[in-house]
Amino acid sequence: MVHRPLGVDVTASDPRSAAPQDDDLGDAGSRGPAEREPRELGADDLRRALGRFVTGVTIVTCLDGRGARVGLTANSFNALSLDPPLVLWSLRVSSASIEAFTAASHFAVNVLSAGQIGLSRRFARPSSAKFDEGEWTDGQGGAPSLAGCVAVFECRRHSHHPAGDHVLFIGEVERIGGSAATPLVYHEGHYRTLREPD
Repeated sequence: MVHRPLGVDVTASDPRSAAPQDDDLGDAGSRGPAEREPRELGADDLRRALGRFVTGVTIVTCLDGRGARVGLTANSFNALSLDPPLVLWSLRVSSASIEAFTAASHFAVNVLSAGQIGLSRRFARPSSAKFDEGEWTDGQGGAPSLAGCVAVFECRRHSHHPAGDHVLFIGEVERIGGSAATPLVYHEGHYRTLREPD
């Protein structure tokens, strides 16, 4: 099932998404998708190619220096290490939230379920009322934790590193939560839900 995100930049912290182009779809017949010949790297080509990588959708949260809640939608989350327990995600240097996350002692990665598309869209847009929807509690270091998620990773900020036009955040997981719900996924600029293969 495909859910169109209505032009929302879901990947507030990741350049991988782009709406699919006609020439990306290939031949839908028995030959499968058309192969592309390697060519010089262009920004649009890179964006489209990275967009073909299926990701989960998260809301990453923290408290700013005044104790106010900060959160945004991101799909750049990934595992890094089991021992010690480390995860990572990235955020654009130009993001309005960059100062809050680089200064925060903790952040929470809330991995969204299929029923939380509305929250994903809400946190992808600038708003002072993002946290008015959803059931939120204070996690480690006060970072907001969302109920109903597939998984929640409450992290102490281990480090952050500038990397191109993004900042890479590494967190040490201090507490986890979540339920065995169906995850929300993102592919080629669209929300999608998983289903068992035929």
